[in-house]
Amino acid sequence: MPVQTTTRRRQLGAMMRKLRAREGLTLEEAGRLVGISKATVSRYETQAGPVKWVVVDALCREYRATDAERRAVVALAKDAKQQGWWSSFADSIPESMNLLLTLEDEAVREDHFCCVYVPGLLQTRAYSTALQRANEVPLEPGEVERLVDIRMKRQDILTREKPPRLWAILDESVIRRVVGSPEIMREQLVRLLEANESPHITIQVLPFSKGAHAAALGSYVIIVGAEAALDVVYVDFHAGSLFLEKEEELERYRLAFEYLRAQALDMEASSAAIHRALKEL
Repeated sequence: MPVQTTTRRRQLGAMMRKLRAREGLTLEEAGRLVGISKATVSRYETQAGPVKWVVVDALCREYRATDAERRAVVALAKDAKQQGWWSSFADSIPESMNLLLTLEDEAVREDHFCCVYVPGLLQTRAYSTALQRANEVPLEPGEVERLVDIRMKRQDILTREKPPRLWAILDESVIRRVVGSPEIMREQLVRLLEANESPHITIQVLPFSKGAHAAALGSYVIIVGAEAALDVVYVDFHAGSLFLEKEEELERYRLAFEYLRAQALDMEASSAAIHRALKEL
């Protein structure tokens, strides 16, 4: 499997584009200043292929970047190939999951809308195991355990020193659908109630009574990076996954999420709805 584009590489490309645009230079003009081709400058800005930090440093100087900006960009260039904890699994996990983990590793915020299942970042081990066992193509027990291990490890981002801000809007069907068994579902609902007490996690329930809503077509995640140019929408569906980066696509999903936030119950009422579902199991 080819090496995946890392978040640092995406950041580097975004910052190089920003610095060049600030100076009003074309790709060809920028390349001429440091003796490289237009295609090479473009490659540095579009995350395609390796980069040389010396060239990045030279470009930053021609772009009249501040010392702080230049040091930050050069540090990214030196570290651009760094892979995350999941790299050891890279040959045996879907490419879409590899990219999702890469994007998520340095996300500052994630906005989830879920209309079928609890988001992976908030799943208990038993709930996640039940989902893997429900796969339309039966998996070997070892494969189920491996996939669940990855999902549980993925949750570590919520306990790091600076965790991302997680906002999850759950369709009421998510808390009513019994996954695995009533016991497994009870444990999962308790996990959601605990998560809603966390200062960096917000959970809202979108009740059935709201009828049709702004995201009736399916679940999605807006992954927000440290730079706006790193924002991505992740759409997961039965046949595969989509990663949307165009500004018009991002804006559509951001607007839908704002509508969903307005239609969903507030945090207190959402916790009460989860309590009711728990009592009725």
